[in-house]
Amino acid sequence: MTIGQPNGTAVAAPEGTGRYRGPTPLRTKVPEVTALFWVVKILTTGMGETASDYLGRTLGPIPAGALGFTLFAVLLVAQFRATRYRAALYWSAIVMVSVFGTMAADVVHVILGVPYLVSTIGFALALAAVLTAWYASEGTLSLHSVRTRRRETFYWATVLATFALGTAVGDLTAGTLDLGYLTSGVVFGALILLPALGGRFLGLNAVAAFWGAYILTRPLGASFADWMGVPVNRGGLGWGTGPVTLALTVPIALLVGYLAVSRKDTPADARHP
Repeated sequence: MTIGQPNGTAVAAPEGTGRYRGPTPLRTKVPEVTALFWVVKILTTGMGETASDYLGRTLGPIPAGALGFTLFAVLLVAQFRATRYRAALYWSAIVMVSVFGTMAADVVHVILGVPYLVSTIGFALALAAVLTAWYASEGTLSLHSVRTRRRETFYWATVLATFALGTAVGDLTAGTLDLGYLTSGVVFGALILLPALGGRFLGLNAVAAFWGAYILTRPLGASFADWMGVPVNRGGLGWGTGPVTLALTVPIALLVGYLAVSRKDTPADARHP
């Protein structure tokens, strides 16, 4: 799947500069959107789901939440301090957004008792608010325009909201709607094709297609990961959340290592120190 802006030489100023009045643009700190981008993204969503569940059951909800938030905060600060895109740092931050986003969504349901339908609507409204504020401020939602501090803040707020929303949606379909994890995964696998087909055949805006697919990667990866990890009596394969987390971590590490060395997804303006 190649949803997103086409690759090309980086320009001297961010897209949508008509509304930009800040300091000199930063070098790009997000990757080019390639096929591997989608593969790694889906793997991280599954790994974040099972890692969150494993930590919650092993350490307890409060210690697990504290650990998840700490790692999330540390890596996000490191990402903001970076001067250019670095594959290992970026994807490590994405992994922890996945883990912490899952924890945040679970806290709303498990601890606060909010039904999945209500939390899904709430997270959807939060995501819509972030995207609306981003567009109103910057005039663009393009991934390749994330070259200022303000746009970087909007970007990561959007990413976090998509993970929380995706977690709630996946749990809604698997649990509340009683589709089960495998069926939910198949449904989201079909739905994620719609932005790609819409962009190719129906003229759907590339940026809208990108964010539509990005949101769906979360319930897609999480549904299949849950299916592999949860017990048989809950409709899963019963492999356990710990082993599934480890099994997903290995290909993530290998693929991110390949991207770091090959620089296949490194933007042109981030290829030199």
